[in-house]
Amino acid sequence: MRTGEPLPAVGQVLASLATGLWRWDNTAGLVTLDAEAARLVGLAAEPTTVTEGGIRSRFHPVDWNEIDGVVQLAVAEGTLAEARLRVMDEHGRVIRTVRSRSKPIVDPATGHYELVGTLQEVTEPPPGAAARTPVTGDWRRSREAFLLDAGRALAEARSTAEVLRVAAGLSMPGFSPDGLAVFGVQGDRLTLIGQHGQQPDDESPFSHMALATDYPAAEVVRTGRAVYLATPEDYKARYPVTWPLAQPFGRHSWAFLPLTVAGRTLGAWMAAFAYPVAFTPDERSVLTTVARMLAQALSRAGVAESERELTDGLQRSMLPTLGHHIPGMSVAARYVPTGGGLQVGGDWYDMIPLPNGRFALVIGDVQGHDVRAAGLMGQLRIALRAYASEGHRPDAVLSRASRFLHGMTYGDENLSDHRFATCLYVEADPATGILDVARAGHPDPAIRMADGTVLTRPTAGGLPLGIDPDADYPTTRIVLEPGETLLICTDGLIETGGHDSETGWKRIRAILEEHDGDLEALADALVQAVHGPSSHHTTGPLADRREDDIAVLLLCRQGEGCGCGDTVVARPKVRRTMLSVAQAEPERVAVARQQLRELLHDWASQDQTDSAVLLLSEMLTNVLVHTDADALLLAEVRGEPGTRRMRIEVTDTSDDLPHKRSPGELASSGRGLVLIELLADVWGVDPRGEGKSIWFELHESTAESIRPSTNE
Repeated sequence: MRTGEPLPAVGQVLASLATGLWRWDNTAGLVTLDAEAARLVGLAAEPTTVTEGGIRSRFHPVDWNEIDGVVQLAVAEGTLAEARLRVMDEHGRVIRTVRSRSKPIVDPATGHYELVGTLQEVTEPPPGAAARTPVTGDWRRSREAFLLDAGRALAEARSTAEVLRVAAGLSMPGFSPDGLAVFGVQGDRLTLIGQHGQQPDDESPFSHMALATDYPAAEVVRTGRAVYLATPEDYKARYPVTWPLAQPFGRHSWAFLPLTVAGRTLGAWMAAFAYPVAFTPDERSVLTTVARMLAQALSRAGVAESERELTDGLQRSMLPTLGHHIPGMSVAARYVPTGGGLQVGGDWYDMIPLPNGRFALVIGDVQGHDVRAAGLMGQLRIALRAYASEGHRPDAVLSRASRFLHGMTYGDENLSDHRFATCLYVEADPATGILDVARAGHPDPAIRMADGTVLTRPTAGGLPLGIDPDADYPTTRIVLEPGETLLICTDGLIETGGHDSETGWKRIRAILEEHDGDLEALADALVQAVHGPSSHHTTGPLADRREDDIAVLLLCRQGEGCGCGDTVVARPKVRRTMLSVAQAEPERVAVARQQLRELLHDWASQDQTDSAVLLLSEMLTNVLVHTDADALLLAEVRGEPGTRRMRIEVTDTSDDLPHKRSPGELASSGRGLVLIELLADVWGVDPRGEGKSIWFELHESTAESIRPSTNE
């Protein structure tokens, strides 16, 4: 060619090189081919325009599916889309392999794009060289398996630290990096969130870098586009200012990818390689996919950590500390939130100093496990504290609290989210151990006696707070003897793990009976029995498994057999319970029977236990039917297992002494003393100053040979 002559047409040059031109209009779905490109795909060697479906039929279906990911990657990165494709004839046979190279032209206004590129026939590479090309299935299958495993592992990571550990352990198919770093953004500065493959001291130059710095990660954050540096020469040429920072690590290739969520770039991810990497479209596709999954995982972890931080703050602000000393008593408490939402629910506890020198223990549960439940819980707790501090008795405190909550949830006609709350309020006198209990739809308290026996204490109660503004809440008096421990809790401790109220109490009773440690250790053991190891306020993966909030309060009156102090002394050999049955409360006879069964839970003879319950029922019923007085039950067990003695005593204020009768077969009464004489080892009737006491005893050593009783 002489100087000054015009250049030949581009199409002529490409045709002479067996290279065809094509254009793909993504919006119209049409592909335009010149004559050479048409020949290469098996069509007549003339310019033509075919539909997307028509051109798809000319290629192997596996390769066509692969080309879509390659194109999307090129559009996202603004780079060339390059792939190998097998051309098929009408009979499904491969007639040639072509290499396609194209450049996306994106309309910034609409996001639509066109591809303009070339097709050139190539020979099939040898198996070793083809290991990373789209046309070989082995690498593709390895990549897909890797991405599935990586996605699953990143989805299960719950914290930023866990996400970074998972990222550091990813083994990419055929080109695993040996150095990783994750960068975040704070204001106008790049921050290093975590790294792997470098020494801790090496991170200082990268830990707080301005976004305007000539550094690949900073450019990625500024532009939202990936940066691939295949060789140290590429790095030095493009980023001469920061190349001295990267040079000492001895790496040969680098990939910096944006961490993007919902169109917003949160940071950058660096993958550094100790050997040269060409960053083929397949390799870039894997790196881009991992970067997207990593961004999603970091975003989720950040939200979860923010929620846990908010949860901790709410817990610290809403739950009290039990720091002040109570003479003669000790208190321990635990709160474990549910795993739903912000991990803050409606359960709470409180300890309130009262003007009369006593103190109140409060535990409750607002309906729901959401932010509204937590907010109502905080308001209700403050109201209860205010009413108690004014000096009101337990029944008045709960009545006022119910009216308050009813006004909060029902007063606004536009508010359809009505809530109620269960509550247990205990006013305690440290000097005497007297506990005045008012209950609003809450589980009954339990007493762990000095010898480890556990009894539930049925108490009078009313409706949950907030349902009826005029509801009454009767008070029940319990005496906490020296060495005994009171347990009050929310139903989360009882019913979690598939238990109902009955089986849940059996589980809790077993823990209370077996534990000989101090009060704090007992509180930990109760929570651990339900959900594993816990702290005073548990969050994280453990909390995420909660079915319901758990609140626990323990009150111990110091004495023999109690774990309140620094040392634990031997349990005494006496256990007792006391219960009153009023004329207007005949249903409490059943409560008394249950109390006695719990007191005798480990008695050697079930027959003797059944006999004792029968005799107690006869004695209480006799008082209610034949007198106008109330009955007081005192049950006591003394001695070592196997040789113990139980004494059951029922006292009333009537002066009428019982006498034995001879009832006929059809008589409906008159058998009480006959049964006592037959079943008891010893029994008697003792006159008192006002009234009388009838009692009987059974000896555990006579369980196998019950002898006739003798009247004393």
